[in-house]
Amino acid sequence: MSGVVTVLGIGEDGLAGLSQTAREILDTATVIAGAKRHLAMLPDDDTRERRAWSKDLVGDISKLGEAATSETICVLASGDPLCHGIAIRMIDVLGKGAVRVIPHPGAFSLAAAHMGWSLSDPMLRTISVHALPLAALRRAIQPEVKLLILSRNGSSPKDICETLKDMGYSNSPVTVLERIGGDNEARADALAKDGFKQDFDNLNTVAVSCVLDDGVSALSRAPGLPDDAFDHDGTITKREVRAVTLAALAPKPGEVLWDVGAGNGTIAIEWLRVEPAARAVAVEHDAERLERIRINADNLGVPELEVVAGMFPDALTDIANPPDAIFIGGGISEDTDVLTTAYDSLKPGGRLVANAVSIEAQGHLMTAARVLGGELVRIGISQAAPLGRLTAMKHAIDVLQWRVVKS
Repeated sequence: MSGVVTVLGIGEDGLAGLSQTAREILDTATVIAGAKRHLAMLPDDDTRERRAWSKDLVGDISKLGEAATSETICVLASGDPLCHGIAIRMIDVLGKGAVRVIPHPGAFSLAAAHMGWSLSDPMLRTISVHALPLAALRRAIQPEVKLLILSRNGSSPKDICETLKDMGYSNSPVTVLERIGGDNEARADALAKDGFKQDFDNLNTVAVSCVLDDGVSALSRAPGLPDDAFDHDGTITKREVRAVTLAALAPKPGEVLWDVGAGNGTIAIEWLRVEPAARAVAVEHDAERLERIRINADNLGVPELEVVAGMFPDALTDIANPPDAIFIGGGISEDTDVLTTAYDSLKPGGRLVANAVSIEAQGHLMTAARVLGGELVRIGISQAAPLGRLTAMKHAIDVLQWRVVKS
């Protein structure tokens, strides 16, 4: 296959665990690339050219692509190279037509087999805290959910236990599986509250059965988290209004949200919790609120939230991805250019949702609706409150919401 680089998944059992097809591919290769530990599996008397990954991974991959026109290239990789593996980066650099992948059972498959868990179980979720920050785990932790977690290193199991305890899942059984499928395979079990005293090999996978502690309320991924789930300064889109706003924004996989005047980041954070495959950018100029956004994003399991410091629309130069949806929760009364610039920034078919409380800001929304179309919706929320010895409904300040789809 001239011009094609073949990536072979390899397990802890090394070359002995390769299928006949994979072995034939390896034996006919003239150049073998991969991590040093994979290349060390080759016999000492194998004199073929070996290329170990350097710090310039993209450069290494590009050179392999060039060499593949005259050499037969084989890359050794861990498990399933398309599950958080090197083949993903190789396809990004070389194109999918230039990369052939022969997978080996990956860590998730092997761990599920050890635990007796079905990978098709809707209550089972897989996540890598090697590819993602540890904080991303918080979004996946839910009552009765089973988790298979690819660790970043030997300390990850202890960090995972601390996260579970912090979220109120201290009685969750945790299993650490080291070097699955090899001669040095090992297993350790504990409850999250007890943790682990021993050190672990960097190559480990963690299995968790999430058990919520008594008296603890779990957070749903449905929009409308309790206000106290966020660190905020009081200027927060309230729970009920937030739920209505998220419904209007309608997050979908792969879409990008701009949360303009993000405040404490509540809309952008809930957007990502509702649809983990979406992306979001929070634009805010206040330094204290910027810090709160980052804290809230980590605490609620969406550390991937992009935070941009600055005023909109001046901050446009710092935002790379065009939006599929924009939410504007503040700054409308002072600068009407915010609305028109946001609308112009949307992709065709994109959605803009803006909320206003003050009379001045509401006037701007009405003007925008007359010029650009869309619909205006008034959101009024009342809650029961004491009235002497009795109870009455206390009405919150109404919110005017403008919703428009760019034609």
